[in-house]
Parts: sequence; C-alpha cells; structure tokens
Amino acid sequence: VEFAFVVTPLAVLMIGIVEFGMIMFAGVLLESGLRDASRYGITGLEEPGASRMERIVQIVSEHTLGLVDFSAAQFNVLVYPNYADIGRGESFVDGNGNAAYDVGETFTDENGNGSRDSDVGTAGAGESGDIVVYRIKYDWPLLTPFAGAFIGNEGKFPLRASIAVRNEPWESS
Repeated sequence: VEFAFVVTPLAVLMIGIVEFGMIMFAGVLLESGLRDASRYGITGLEEPGASRMERIVQIVSEHTLGLVDFSAAQFNVLVYPNYADIGRGESFVDGNGNAAYDVGETFTDENGNGSRDSDVGTAGAGESGDIVVYRIKYDWPLLTPFAGAFIGNEGKFPLRASIAVRNEPWESS
C-alpha cells in the first residue's frame, strides 16, 4: 500500500527529469552549433561544392545530432552595418501615437525595398568586417502531454539561440 502512494509522485518526478533534461540538452546543442557555425562564418572560407551559407546550416545541423527538425526551425543569418543596428527597425513617424507602425505612416526606407522593415539586417553571411547575427528558433515538441500542462505552449517548448560576431578581415577573390 505504501508503494502505491510513493510510485505515482516518483514516476511524475522521473518523467519531469527526463523531459527537462532533453530540453536542456537540445538547447545546449543549438547554442554550440550556432557558436561553431559563426566561427566558420567569420573566416569567409568557401569550401568547394557548397556555398558558405549551406556549410553554416550544415554545421548547426550536425551539432544537433538529428534532434532538431530543420524543416520546422527558423534559422536566419543577418548582416548589420554596426552593433547598434542589431534588431533595429526602420524609423517611422507615429501619426496616431500608438507606438507601433501602421500602414500609411511615413517611414525611412533605408534599404530601398518600398516597405517598412522591422529589422534593418540583410540576409547573408556578410563580407569582410561585417557584423553578422546568427539566430535559430525551434519549438521543441514535448515528449509527454503531462509536461505540456505545466510548461510550453500547445505541447511545444520554445528554444532560442543567437550570437553576434564581426567577420574577420579577408581579401575577396
């Protein structure tokens, strides 16, 4: 009878430990993969048979040991003119004072694409001396429905990793 009282909380505790351990493990793999990909990206090296961006994605994918589904992950690499511009949107005149851009409000089109961008970064691994931000977002599917009642959203736990680096100087070929 005493075992029946103890086994349920013990089983819940064990399931929770495994669930949180997997989440933490996947998060560490994403961060280390991003770190190594950025270390490759800052060199400007392009190996034969693959573009620099393809190799960067491959490095992150290899580090996640197949635990991250890259078809569901959002992976982007953005180039900025300087560190202060990271995450900055194009400026606009807030005509109605709601602190958000609304269609029709005047904005400064810094990249000349005809629309207001919430981030001034441009896609790519950058050139010599550029500031580059590597970001990955992945919604980790929780292994047990029990854990989904306490953490995450709709059975998924959001994992995020990012790193900002300056590319090394190199001569373009």
